[in-house]
Amino acid sequence: QVRLVESGGGLVQPGGSLRLSCVVSGSIFRMYSMGWYRQAQGKQRELVADIANGGTTNYADSVKGRFTISRDNAKNTVYMQMNSLKPEDAAVYYCNIQGIGLNAWGQGTQVTVSS
Repeated sequence: QVRLVESGGGLVQPGGSLRLSCVVSGSIFRMYSMGWYRQAQGKQRELVADIANGGTTNYADSVKGRFTISRDNAKNTVYMQMNSLKPEDAAVYYCNIQGIGLNAWGQGTQVTVSS
């Protein structure tokens, strides 16, 4: 059984930064791609960024240059550094692990961007 535990969400002002973390249980972490998704109020869930097991990254156009996804396979952890946050970035952010025979989600962490 795979479990994802997230942390790092919170309230920031526009232009501020947050660093999200997601710890994945088990020893299979390095074999799978990881992703961060978000779902804002009244909107569909969307992919923000993902990272392959070899380190290749992909970003939504709306966050390129501001967000950085990374992984530490020794710690079974994926991160997302979020800089220059905008009000439109406010959402619940979800960690995801996906690969052959596996698709699991974290519980979500709230990111609020407000003055």
